[in-house]
Formats: sequence, C-alpha cells, structure tokens
Amino acid sequence: MGDPQAPLQQVLSILDHYSLLGSNGKLAEDVQLVSLGDHFDWGKRAQRQQATQDGLLLLAWLAAHPPEQVILLIGNHDLARVDVLAAFTAQEFSYAQAEADALYTHAPLDPALELAFLQRYPAVPSVEILARDFSCFSTEQRVLVTDLLLAGRFRIAFAADSDLLLCHAGFTQRDLRRVGIAPKDHHHAPTVAGVLNAYLDHVLQDWGGQGSLTIPLLHQPGHSTTGEGLGVFYHRPAHPDHMPQETTALMRRMDPRTLPLGLTQVVGHTQDEKCRALLGAWVLPGAPQNGLLRSLWTDGTQVAYGLGLANHPTSSTAHLIFGDGAMGKIAPESYELLNLQTRQALSLASKP
Repeated sequence: MGDPQAPLQQVLSILDHYSLLGSNGKLAEDVQLVSLGDHFDWGKRAQRQQATQDGLLLLAWLAAHPPEQVILLIGNHDLARVDVLAAFTAQEFSYAQAEADALYTHAPLDPALELAFLQRYPAVPSVEILARDFSCFSTEQRVLVTDLLLAGRFRIAFAADSDLLLCHAGFTQRDLRRVGIAPKDHHHAPTVAGVLNAYLDHVLQDWGGQGSLTIPLLHQPGHSTTGEGLGVFYHRPAHPDHMPQETTALMRRMDPRTLPLGLTQVVGHTQDEKCRALLGAWVLPGAPQNGLLRSLWTDGTQVAYGLGLANHPTSSTAHLIFGDGAMGKIAPESYELLNLQTRQALSLASKP
C-alpha cells in the first residue's frame, strides 16, 4: 500500500474493503502487506493532534505483525523522526512549530525572520518544514522509529520478484553504483534489496540510536546550513525542464531515463498531481486523479507516464509503479492497492 498518511480508521477501512483483515482486527493469516513508507504527517492544522496519535498507532499496529507478514519500508517522513527532529523534546517542538506557523501564515515570509528562526533551531532546514511537512511529531514516534530501525524491521527495499523492487521513492543507476552494485546486477531485485538493506544495517550499527541519522551515499537530512534533505528517500522523477540546474552527489529529483533497465520499482512518495507537474511533456493525456495506481515507462530515451499499469518490462525498459494515491483524500472503496502476484490493482476476486 502507498503512503499511509491518513487517519488510522481510513487505513483499516481500505484493508477491510479488500477483505484483508481477520476477525481479530489484524491482517488475515494469508495476507502479506508491504507498506511503502511515510506513516506520519498528514492533515490540516486542526487535525494535528489526531494525526500525531494516529501515525503512532498505525505504525505500532503494522509492527505488531510478524516481520515476514508486514514489510515496513522507510520513507523520508519516518526518517525525519530520527534526523531533523532527533534532538527535539515534545515541548521544544511545540514552541518551534508555533513560531513556524506564525511566520508561515504571513506570506511572503520575511527572510530576516526566517534566518533568526533557523539560528534558534539549526537542525531545521526551513520554516515551512515545521509548519507544513514534518507537522505531527511526538517523542513516542521517535522512540518507535528508532526501535524498528535497530530491530531490522524498517528496510530500504524489498524484492517481491526477481525484477520487482519495492522502495519508498526509487533508485537510479547512479544510486545503485554508488553503493557498490555492479550494472550487471541492476535488474536483479533480490541483489539490489540485499545490498541496500545490508548497507543500512551497517550504518545503523554505527549510529546505535544516538543523535541524528545520516545514511551516507543515500540520504542527507535537511539542515539550516544545507537546506532541504537530499537523496533517494526524496526522489521524484522529473523532466529536464523541471530539474534543478546545479548537480550534487545527492539530489531530490531524478531523470527517469536513468532508471535501471529491466527492473520494475514500486514506489510511494509522489501523488499524481505532483508527477504531472514535474514530468511535463512526458505525461499522457488525462486529468489528475487520486486513489489510482499509475506507471512510468522508459527505454532510456523515451518516457511516458499515466494512469494504470504498464506492460511487463523487458531487459531494455524500466518501469515505476506509483502507489501513493493520496490515501487521506479518497473514499476507501476507491483506493487501489497493488497485488504483487498479478502486478495489477488488487480486486476482491484477486485477493491472495
């Protein structure tokens, strides 16, 4: 399922609609679920208290299942609990967010006031981050995310088949080379997932739950001195017209023509409207629509993006399947989940 940034009851209603829940309120025994990451931060300001508690309850509910039944992939909003927000107490966060809200509400934002804010809270990359993006934090969330990371429950990637990789936001050929995966293995999802998860375990062993978590080569948290976070957990595919001019080792945008050929990646992180804005001329005709699975196809030169799922890739093509259907904005019966066996939208008839 795509990013579960929605009320707990909404998530459970979606799962129940597809008959995935058992009589005990947990997943049925014959169901395996992969969550694509981002379990926190949704809703408007009036919903923050509920969103803070529901995010914690949802992640705890998922983690209460056996690790072979529920695979938890980590997203940038999950990582925020242990990087940008790593040093905050609940009270400090409350004060900082109140300041951010006041500054962010009175647009345009005064640069001098934002600079003063960032000097008071140097771990925060911008006022907007606390006013909008990482908006529903509690120290209990940080403890849970830390525990799940150190226990090996949060993963970077999961191989559902030899050529089917699940991750939060997608990897380019360059990303895979950076962590030592040879080009000849880029199409082999088990190899890719194995290397990425082993690398995460190595980083976590050094981190040990203390301080802000950085994942070198893959993830740089946001900071007042460096700006927004960078790396693979922020990736969004973009047409060159919408790519930043400067090129750094880690970026927030990726050129889909550089995706690993022969590999299908199932990702969350980016909703339909944002995809259309960033992909520009590569978007097939049609209006944005929440709730539906979408796909991107490329042969390394041509790119096409639209609603529905593309054909099975060949060794000379690459695919992205997008699972973030704006879960909090759609009726449960209209939200599509991906059946990993058929690689199509899950239907009541196709339930495993």
